[in-house]
Amino acid sequence: MSKSRIAAVDVGNDSVKALFGKADAEYYIPNVIARDVEDRPVIGIEELDEKDPLDGIHIRVHSPALAENNVIYRVGNLATKADNATELDPGSSKSEEDQTLVMLFASLALDAVNDQNKDRFKKNNNVVEANYTLGTGLPLREVKEGKDVGYRSQLLSSVHQVEFLVTPKYQGIKVNIKFDEVKVYPEGFAAYINLVMDKDLNIINRDLIDKQILIQDIGGLSTDIAVIRNRNVDDDKAQGFNIGVSESLEQIREEIRSKHGVELDSRRDVVDILTKKNDRNHIMVKGSRTSVHDITDRILVELAKKQYRHLRNVWAKNSQTEICYFVGGGAMVLKDYLKTLNNNLDGYNIDFFEDEKESIWMMANAYYKLISDSVRKQQKAEEKKGKEEKKAVKN
Repeated sequence: MSKSRIAAVDVGNDSVKALFGKADAEYYIPNVIARDVEDRPVIGIEELDEKDPLDGIHIRVHSPALAENNVIYRVGNLATKADNATELDPGSSKSEEDQTLVMLFASLALDAVNDQNKDRFKKNNNVVEANYTLGTGLPLREVKEGKDVGYRSQLLSSVHQVEFLVTPKYQGIKVNIKFDEVKVYPEGFAAYINLVMDKDLNIINRDLIDKQILIQDIGGLSTDIAVIRNRNVDDDKAQGFNIGVSESLEQIREEIRSKHGVELDSRRDVVDILTKKNDRNHIMVKGSRTSVHDITDRILVELAKKQYRHLRNVWAKNSQTEICYFVGGGAMVLKDYLKTLNNNLDGYNIDFFEDEKESIWMMANAYYKLISDSVRKQQKAEEKKGKEEKKAVKN
């Protein structure tokens, strides 16, 4: 029988961050998909298996949870090179998009076929039977609307299949994914857990544990502002907004194209330009290093002003707040602009994570902590029940 493997997956607008097992495997996949044909052309087919599977994810996905079933996709890095690549649209709900599920299933399937799991999951005739206990999340707004219930049930109620087509190392392998348990957490609460607790849910930041704090999570499509008091998210005060960085990234991409004639493959390329260590806010135009500061500054200052307005409004309704933490990929993009605005305006007590990886992986790490703790509690309850039953039999 297949053993259930822990999976913590953050399907972010920019990318999927996934942790598995005892955090022994992790995957980072750009959240881009493109419809494709079954027999995609490959130059040097005999060298395909020497390439990284993450650069050539080519799959057919079958699941009753999908609105469009049995569709073939390029996923991640491979999709960014396609003319018909799609990214999640501003205003869309993560829980209702096929793309969210395709990315989730793809990350799980990649883990399932990894050599380290060959003794964990059964494999017959190139079909892997993979069982997972999943921790994931949705924006606060969607959880408040009750969309987490339907999202969880459609994952639990079916077997979902990923078939690897022209993918390095995994061609012809099918993975049947079944969930033994699914926990869907509000993203703001997850960020709080990651701030104050370690992977065993021991408190590591005692200074924060009893403070009233705000956590402003800026994503690609939405922004959540969680209000934490008495160690819990205040559901009534928490706010979710349909504003993220995606629209601004798309605007920057379009202006770079029209002004400089440079076509960037995806929003991911724009993020790289904005956050890279060297030559930030510069692109190559016909081989010459060219600044795009005028474009990026104008667009991102406007977005930062909107984000700051949300902070100001929520703080006004929660006047005893002591600090606001900005988290998420969007916070990394807007950090300098928000700091400048705050210094020039209200001077709130705000903070950012200087470690870029920590900020980007925050949700996945939080889901990992929460789902691991849930599994531990379940195991303890089962052990206790077993001992009680043995005791009852003896008596």
